[in-house]
This record gives sequence, structure tokens and C-alpha cells, in this order.
Amino acid sequence: MSLQDSNITAIGIDFGGTSVKIGVARGPEMLHSAEPIPTQAHPGPQALIGAMVERIDEIRAHFPEVAAVGCGVPGLVDFDRGFVHELTNVPGWKHIPLRTILHERTGLPCVIENDANAMTYAEWRYGAGKGLKNVIALTLGTGVGGGVVINQQLYRGSSFCAGEIGQMSVHFDGKPGHYGNLGALEKYVGNNQIAEHAVVRYAEAGVERSVEECRPKDIALAAQAGDDIARQIWAEVADWLGTALSSIAWLLNPDAFVIGGGVAQAGPLLFDPLERKVKSMLSTIVWEKLQILPARFSNEAGIIGNAALAADSI
Repeated sequence: MSLQDSNITAIGIDFGGTSVKIGVARGPEMLHSAEPIPTQAHPGPQALIGAMVERIDEIRAHFPEVAAVGCGVPGLVDFDRGFVHELTNVPGWKHIPLRTILHERTGLPCVIENDANAMTYAEWRYGAGKGLKNVIALTLGTGVGGGVVINQQLYRGSSFCAGEIGQMSVHFDGKPGHYGNLGALEKYVGNNQIAEHAVVRYAEAGVERSVEECRPKDIALAAQAGDDIARQIWAEVADWLGTALSSIAWLLNPDAFVIGGGVAQAGPLLFDPLERKVKSMLSTIVWEKLQILPARFSNEAGIIGNAALAADSI
């Protein structure tokens, strides 16, 4: 499949536990970003969907050429039916026919997707993975999301749950995951988990630090200032993440891993030891053409990815 940059204008909705971000994009270009909707200010699906539709109507008054809507949500989705099974961090959102509701309320074609898949699509379609055939993308934040592009197609799996890299085990008898899976990656390299690990590492060295003082950005600043403990923490994060990536590389042999999210803002502190770890666990044949790349898009990835999915669907 060869896709040209789209000239279709579409609305992208990036649904998060804190806020719902809505914008307008044409290809990789963000045309407009609306005021975010506080998720918790609209309890229950109907109230929040109502607020989303109001925002869509406001946008369309200024961008009448909008032709479709794409919405990415942080949970399990039936892509074919546009059906939300459940959201991981928003209570009350279970068994919601979101595509049908949005289509009926707006009259526009709608696509409903997992949020990490939408980020993956943005990076493959227009970002760091553009032009590549096989791409694995990860977003490292509160949790670890992921998506898979194989042979230039977003791969969703038989139950549309493919790409949940955060649920892969990096320790067969490690910390319990959300679904009872021991050693789940996101229990080690999520924002909160890195902070908690850092508190322990500093305590072992006789230094008292709170979780609030050990967020990934704080550990990155400390490492840049020459703090050996902070550098060791990033090396350990790279070990955990590299263990998962090397397993994926053996299974899928991708052209590239594209990594985004807040944790990835550590830059070379993460990427340099990560490359060394992955390389140490792979054959030269697998490694020599494999790239590990920082994501191109940051906070706008969800909007661009969802808008692109909606535009390409029509």
C-alpha cells in the first residue's frame, strides 16, 4: 500500500483520563486545537460524549470542510464495530457503541481506535517511521502503550488487542500486572514506577528522596548534572525496556522502534543504553538494519493519528 499525504480535513480526538483533546488536522499539519475538555468534569459517558459533540460542532462552524472524525481511547476497542469494551482509567465507560453515537450526533463518518494505535499510525504515516514497512511504536507515560505496523498495515490482532507491549513480561515471577500477568513491563518503566524505583535506589545509598522528587524528568536532570545514581536508574530502565524490545525484534523483525511519551524525553540517557541492551541480545542480521528512533510528534500525536485514520478511512 502506498499512501500519499492526505488532503482530507478531519477531526482527531485524543481521549485521556485527565482531559479530552480535540483538534483539526490535514495530513501531518495541525490546523486548530480546541480547548481541552476535563474528563472528570463530565461524569458518565453520555455527559462527556455530549461535551465532545458540542466541541465538534464549534469546530465545524470554523472548518466546514471537515469530512470525518477519529477518536482514540485508552482501553480495549472493537475496531470493526467502533465499540468501546472498557477504558482503563475512566470509570463508567464499559460497552459503549461510541462510533454509532458520534455518527448519529454529528452525521460524519467516525473511526474509533485504541489511543496507542493512533499514536503509532501518526508516527508511521507522517512521523519518525514514515516510509518504513514494519514499525513498532511505544508511548512511555503513566503506562506503556504500543502499536504494530506490519507490511504497511496497522495490525490489530484477532480481538483488536495487539500491541499491548506494556503487558509483556520482563520478569517471569515479577510484579503482578493489571491482568494477573507477572513482570508486566509497565510495572517497571511507567512514570510512577520509575519514581518509586528511584526512591529505593537513593535510600540504598543513604539519600532520602520523596516520590515527588524522583519523577523521570527529575532523574533526567540529576543524571545530566552527573548524578551516578540517576544514571544507574536510567540504565536499569533501559535494561527492562530493552528486554521487551529484543523479544519483539526476534518475533517481528521490524525496521524500527519509535518511542515517545514523557519518559522518552530523557533522550540519550535512555536511548544510548537502550541501543546497547537491544544490540547485545540480537543477532547482527536482526540488529544491523534496526533503528530505535524518538517519536516526531509529542502531545499532538493522538490528534494527528486519529484524524489520519479517519481521513484514510474515506
